[in-house]
Order: sequence, then C-alpha cells, then structure tokens
Amino acid sequence: MDREILDLEDVTTMLNVSHMTIYRLEKRGEFPARRKITGKKVGWLASEVREWLAALPKVEA
Repeated sequence: MDREILDLEDVTTMLNVSHMTIYRLEKRGEFPARRKITGKKVGWLASEVREWLAALPKVEA
C-alpha cells in the first residue's frame, strides 16, 4: 500500500495550483482530506491525490 505523504508544497507543485486552491477544494469536499502527522504538520496521502487526479474529467480537443 502506498503510504507516501505529500506536504502542501508537493501537492501544489504536482497539480500546478496555489495553496488557496487546495484549501478551497478540500473545504468543499472536492479534494482528499489532510492527515495530521504531528502537532502542526499535515500531509496528503500520495495515493489519494493520484486517484483524485486520475478521476478528473478529460478535456476533448
């Protein structure tokens, strides 16, 4: 099972979006939820982010 943890910088770089975009999507329930790692440290499971990305609709050219 993939247990790689991505921090906010990893996620924003992977998706080429801003921090606020991630927070907005997450708040609306449209993005995987963060996991609490330690006191203030949070991250996202890489497998969940990849699944979310793969499920996005394709754009026809």
